[in-house]
Amino acid sequence: MESLILAYNRRLEDTKFEYFRYLYSKIDWNERLIGIKGARGVGKTTLILQHIKRSFTNRNNAFYVSLDHIWFSTHTLMELTEYLYTHGVTHIFLDEVHRYPNWIREIKNIYDGYPTLHITFTGSSLLEIDNAKADLSRRLRMYHLEGLSFREYLAINKIADIPAVSLNEIITNHQQIASQITAKIKVLPHFEKYVQQGYYPFLLETTSLESYYERIQNVISTIIENDIPTVENIEYDTLRKAKRLLVLLAQMAPFTLNISSLCAALATTRNQLIKLLSLLHHSALLRLLYTEGKGLKALGKPEKILFNNPNLMQALTQPVDTGTLRESFFASMMNQSHSIQFPTQGDLLVDNRYLFEIGERGKKFTQIKDIPDSFIAADEIEIGFGNKIPLWLFGMMY
Repeated sequence: MESLILAYNRRLEDTKFEYFRYLYSKIDWNERLIGIKGARGVGKTTLILQHIKRSFTNRNNAFYVSLDHIWFSTHTLMELTEYLYTHGVTHIFLDEVHRYPNWIREIKNIYDGYPTLHITFTGSSLLEIDNAKADLSRRLRMYHLEGLSFREYLAINKIADIPAVSLNEIITNHQQIASQITAKIKVLPHFEKYVQQGYYPFLLETTSLESYYERIQNVISTIIENDIPTVENIEYDTLRKAKRLLVLLAQMAPFTLNISSLCAALATTRNQLIKLLSLLHHSALLRLLYTEGKGLKALGKPEKILFNNPNLMQALTQPVDTGTLRESFFASMMNQSHSIQFPTQGDLLVDNRYLFEIGERGKKFTQIKDIPDSFIAADEIEIGFGNKIPLWLFGMMY
């Protein structure tokens, strides 16, 4: 127990208040059971430690623990809870819950058995946490933390503090918004750097682009080698294929999925490939896009594959396809509060309504001409005109 207490106090002392992520103010911290999910490395641990340090004048009323701690190899979460409860703790914060066997059942039992205790948990394995919502029923309030937006990147690096804007505001008033921002900063050089090195908050802890990409590679390895096996019965050879699949996809342009060619390259079956793609999607490494609309056709193979964010792709291979990079950025910014589909025309369909072509500054409307609610998200421009909107501006939505 002493080792857990020391680890908690050490982590709390090292926690800084320099920047609070967009999700912090959206969480109702008064709820009794809170779940925070998101990709590994996006800052979930920092978020809850900031809350403890900011909100508890007596830190002994709260307790943070990571459930992958070696202490749990011989003890249970129920044992820890009983000890903490009898010693005056009112709020427990559980990190890396997916690394603890039967965590859903134990959290449910703790919630029911300790009616005054508040529980907040985080986890990086999105597939299992999504399933937890059904098992924990109405008890759970779930939140999703994305990586840094371009807006947050500017703020965390003390470049500019810009209010968030909605998609509707961008579509209807992008010229004025872009003009106001570009009057304050030279936005394009910062955007180029963000696309290379800006999605993960640990960018502040790295000294070079190479060390940043090494951290991302470590994140990828941890997800594939540790996180996925905790929630899925999967063979080691399949995990090796998952890594190879990521590298292969990073070297390709955006494409409609050719199952046969990928199966041949990986020496695997169709079913295993679809399973791998699904796991990598739910682990927030890939983003699978399906055709617009609903029904059985959306339950089969994806029509396009993007990376979860542009930094991931560049950590796996160089040089990269700029088309994939742009689309991965656009989709990562939209994902926070909008749905994205693969359209019959254009590049991406947002909320089953807004059609976007994404490309360089000279991109034309040829492919989406005369289609209602169609737009171009153009790279390498500061300010747009009409239905041509600067790509970087979509990074201001959260």
